Formats: sequence, C-alpha cells, structure tokens
Amino acid sequence: MNVLLIGSGGREHALALALSKSKTLNKLFCAPGNTGTKNLAENIQLNIYSNDLIDFCRINDISLVIIGPEQPLVDGISDRLKANGIKVFGPNQNAAEIEGNKAFAKKLMRNYSIPTAQFQVFTKRSHQIALNYLKSISYPTVIKASGLAAGKGVVICNDYKSAEKTLKEYFEDEIFGDSGKTVVIEEFLEGEEASIFAITDGERFIILPASQDHKRALDGDKGKNTGGMGAYAPANIIDSKLLEEIKTKIIKPTLRALSEENRKYIGCLYAGIILTKNGPKVIEFNCRFGDPETQVVLPLIDGDILKLFYSAASEKLDINSVKYNGGTSVCVVAVSEGYPDNYKKGFEIKGINRFSDSKNIIVYHASTKEENDKIVTNGGRVLGITSVINSDNLKLAKKEAYKALSKIKFNGITFRKDIADKGIK
Repeated sequence: MNVLLIGSGGREHALALALSKSKTLNKLFCAPGNTGTKNLAENIQLNIYSNDLIDFCRINDISLVIIGPEQPLVDGISDRLKANGIKVFGPNQNAAEIEGNKAFAKKLMRNYSIPTAQFQVFTKRSHQIALNYLKSISYPTVIKASGLAAGKGVVICNDYKSAEKTLKEYFEDEIFGDSGKTVVIEEFLEGEEASIFAITDGERFIILPASQDHKRALDGDKGKNTGGMGAYAPANIIDSKLLEEIKTKIIKPTLRALSEENRKYIGCLYAGIILTKNGPKVIEFNCRFGDPETQVVLPLIDGDILKLFYSAASEKLDINSVKYNGGTSVCVVAVSEGYPDNYKKGFEIKGINRFSDSKNIIVYHASTKEENDKIVTNGGRVLGITSVINSDNLKLAKKEAYKALSKIKFNGITFRKDIADKGIK
C-alpha cells in the first residue's frame, strides 16, 4: 500500500516509525512531516485544504490516508477524502466534534449516561450568569474552552477570583479566539489519570496499552497546562478489571451513542480517564492519538499497525493484527525555555545522532528544523526522548530515558524530572 500521513509533530514521527515497519507498506508520504519523518518517508508540501490533496492521492495511488492532528479532522478533511473514494483512518467531521466541541461531548455523555464530571455550559453572552454560577459553587473547579486550544484550554481554579480571571481571559480577552467563546465549567475530580486509545471501525474496537500523560509544565504536576511534558506505558494503574469496566461503561456506550446520533466513529478514539473513588470517569475525549502518549504506546505493539488502521478504515476491524509485546516505554519531552508561554527558537541541537542506531532509545522530533546542515529548535515542544525496553520494568525505562536525555543539549533545554514517578510509586 501507498500511505499518506498528515501532520508534523512528535505523534506523526511515532506513527511514521510504526508504519515504516509494516510488511503491507509500499511507500509512505508525510505532509508535511518533520526532520524525523524524512528518514522514514517522503516529506511533501501539500495544501490539504485544496484539491491538491485529492489529486495527490489519485496520482500516487494512495490506499490509505492517516490524519494525525485534530484540526484537519474537525475541519472535515476526512469527509472530503471519503467523498472522493479514498480510505481514511480518522473520524468524519460530525464524529470529530467529540473533541472539537467539549460542550457537545459533555452533553452526549450526560444523555447516554457515560460517567463524567458534573458540568454547566456558558457562552460569552451569558458571562454574568456564569459569574453568578461561580459564586454558588465549591472550589476547586475546572473551566475548559469548548473548542480546540492545543491542550492548553483547561484551567483548574482554586477560588472565585481565579475563576473570574479565567472567564475574563476567555470571554473578553479572547485568548483562544472563538474556541473560548463557549466554556464548560465542571466539578473537579480527584484521582489518577490514564489515556486510553481505542482503535475502532465504528462498532468493534481494540484497546492499545494504557498510558499516562503529564500535562502540567513543572514537577509535581504544578504550573500551567501544556500539550504534554512526557508519558509512560503501560500505565499499571489500569488492571484487567478496570479495563473491562472502561470498555463496558465508557468506550462501548460512547461508540453506540455516536452511531445513534449519526456520527459513526472510525479511527482512534482517545479517552482521558480519571480513576475516582466512584469508578473511572471521562475527563475528555479526543478524536485522534494523544501526543506524547503515542510515542510510548506504539513501540509496545507487535504486529502490523498499517493492517490494523486499514481494516478499521474499511469498517472490518482486524482485532488480531496487533498485540502488546510485554515491554515498557518512557518519553520525556524536551521543551524550549519559557514554554508554554513565550520562548525563543533557532538553537542548535547537539547529541541526537548518537542514538540513530540505538535499539532502546528513540528520539522523536516534535518541533525541529534543518538549517545550514544543523538541526535547530523550532517550537515549544522540541524532542521526545523515549526509552523502550523489552521487559515490564518502569524504573529501568525511566532511568534509560533520562540517561539518554542527559546527552542531548540545546540552549534553554527544559524538562520535567519526574516523568513516570507515579507509576513507579
């Protein structure tokens, strides 16, 4: 098969690496791809919002398009491809609304009795009503931008003053533009969190190894929310009993609900789960693989990932195409100093090449570029330094990841030092 992978981040580098090992792959294209994917695929410049996308797929006999990021899915790229007879791994626009519109997702869960936090939805027009509501509740509380906000549109408010400030930033300062003109205010839930990837053809599904992301910028889960500072897998907090409960009370009813609402879901459904004293509940759904969770989950899969994706896109899921290989993986994200706020870029990165032949270290590129024969930083999350070991030993996997990270340098390199500690404890 000839395959087109859309996206340019660490997640897409991880997908490209997994796809490159498939026996059913003929040629892989990445649009636009990144410095890491260029060794695994042909990186191409392609305007995916124009007819160039359809023309490219026809000229190059593309058997499957895999869409990595959420924005193209929410924008309906999947629908355009399918309308032109091209198979896609990734939900259509209606189904992708489960991430693109948090208010919709929360109402869907309430209507179909899928366990989640209690919530209320407010718009910019009801700013004063929202403020009155904030005066009537207990704290902490959580305020979320309803639209896409690159993983940064969630604020935990410890008192009314901080909640009032957050609403002002969303409604008046419009820090997230249209995405923040509707907000979800929900109860704060306590418990360990885990990320669940369900690969589905709309009815059947398989669950890949559970992982745990680290969203906050600083050690000890302090600081601002980011796109993700690191992850590990498998998340040992999800045992077989809990997994069965998540399947029967969350994944199955969600897929059924989406189908009943004429939003049949094909692709990877990401469920952000929190393990409360009252059982697992949904924090959020995403319409694609998580980043950086993908970087630790895919190396733990044996089998043909392309065969799995193609079977899902064909609505004939092959549940036997992949299996967990018994290993452990830890990814530590190296970010630019100042991330997730203001940061500088263009600094030379040294030390990556020493891992090009390593069997247990993968350096995923997230925001890098080549400049004058050097690799330089080109964004907030720069690299995902990832260990992969073939045994169930999280302590060793963490040690290997940080040992590798110590050999990579760039001006202002910043990272959390406690990735995977929760799992080790």
